[in-house]
Amino acid sequence: MDFFSTNNILIHIPLGANGYDLSWVEAFGTLFGLLCIWLASLEKTINYLFGLLNVTLFALIFFQIQLYASLLLQIFFIVANLYGWYAWSRTTDDNESELRVRWLSLSQALGWGCGSLVAIILMTLFIDPFFAMLTRMAVALMVFSGLEVAMPQLQPDAFPFWDSAMTVLSVVAMILMTRKYVENWLLWVVIDVISVVIFACQGVYAMSIQYLVLTLIALNGSWLWIKSAREHDSRPLVRSH
Repeated sequence: MDFFSTNNILIHIPLGANGYDLSWVEAFGTLFGLLCIWLASLEKTINYLFGLLNVTLFALIFFQIQLYASLLLQIFFIVANLYGWYAWSRTTDDNESELRVRWLSLSQALGWGCGSLVAIILMTLFIDPFFAMLTRMAVALMVFSGLEVAMPQLQPDAFPFWDSAMTVLSVVAMILMTRKYVENWLLWVVIDVISVVIFACQGVYAMSIQYLVLTLIALNGSWLWIKSAREHDSRPLVRSH
């Protein structure tokens, strides 16, 4: 199990004030995440296998560094990846994919947009108690499972609005991806750009570079899916057929 320890360092990246220690488990988790996003941009269902590996490894990381709220959120991403795998695997009688890449209708886009905005505002206002609640839930579940864990010391969120926006938009983008809506890629671009800036401001340049790569993949995914939607006669903000 030493391999999965965050103390098992693969390489020290000399970027930022103190550099960045990249562990083996984070390196593999990041690699699987990049493969997941790249394959998803190509509409390859196998992307969900790498997505599950990515989420599982990062759940191990969050457990070790006591980010139990983030650990609990990984349950959602595990379920979303399993559902996405199922949904993308469904085929018609002609052995074609049942789901096709398309745009949200105007009413759907307005619904998701308004819901996301309300969720971001509420989470920004209550982000510290919200994550404290998630942490208590995660600790209670782990204690119930027989693990010896204690409630960690929680610090106020340094970027309440941006962290709220990334959390909410990540959930929305993942749901839209499982249903093959083009807008999921536009959201990933926004999320990745925010991440690039935040990590750069914190001096964690290695993570900033990683999200810059993810931004480029998301831009490529946007272009490919917009092209695919056009081939399926789907247009932005027009009710899907």
